[in-house]
Amino acid sequence: MADVFDIYTIIFLALAVFIFLRLRSVLGQRTGRERPPYDPYSARDAVRSPAAEKKVVTLPQRGSDASSRPAEAAPPPAERWKDVAESGSSVAAGLDAIAAAESSFDAKHFITGARTAYEMIVTAFAAGDRRQLRSLLSREVYDGFDAAITERERRSETAETRFVSIDGSTITAAELRNRTTAQITVRFVSKLISATRDRGGTVIDGNAEKVTDVTDVWTFARDVSSRDPNWKVIATETGQ
Repeated sequence: MADVFDIYTIIFLALAVFIFLRLRSVLGQRTGRERPPYDPYSARDAVRSPAAEKKVVTLPQRGSDASSRPAEAAPPPAERWKDVAESGSSVAAGLDAIAAAESSFDAKHFITGARTAYEMIVTAFAAGDRRQLRSLLSREVYDGFDAAITERERRSETAETRFVSIDGSTITAAELRNRTTAQITVRFVSKLISATRDRGGTVIDGNAEKVTDVTDVWTFARDVSSRDPNWKVIATETGQ
């Protein structure tokens, strides 16, 4: 009886070893180099459309032809501020100083931004939008605008201003003060429809139907050592 038991035991052990070896050959064993489980999100992101591939910019490698090409030459001094300032003028010298302190400075881009700010400030003043004004004006200039709005509100008056066009925006002065503060003065020539009404709606100043030519001279300033890219108006006056 013991012999029979030993024979069956041996047979079962043999079968167990056989099954183990078969499972190992089919399923394999972990080696530490297995790929992570399939992630449908990462797989989806890995597939790029032809349009997306065209947007990828390949940086030149060190030693390649692209990296060995010389940088594009800067425009000659006579043309650096073309259509902005006359060569050899004090304005051009001031712009040169600002550009030396901030290499990314672009005078034409500045003028575009100044025109936008000019329209925003004039419109915000008429609407009594102090929040907008505070972000665009220096503290001293804002205080003056705020006082005028407060007085207008005290009398229950309302102002209306509509821009017809900005016909001119010319830089009349530029300088770099204390090596960090850039100041640029711009003369704006515009056409506006402007009127002030009393509490009853009657026009008491200006003309709600007539286009008026307006000239303003505003000075913008910015600390070129600051990360804040915004310019603020530090002075305003009516020009001729």
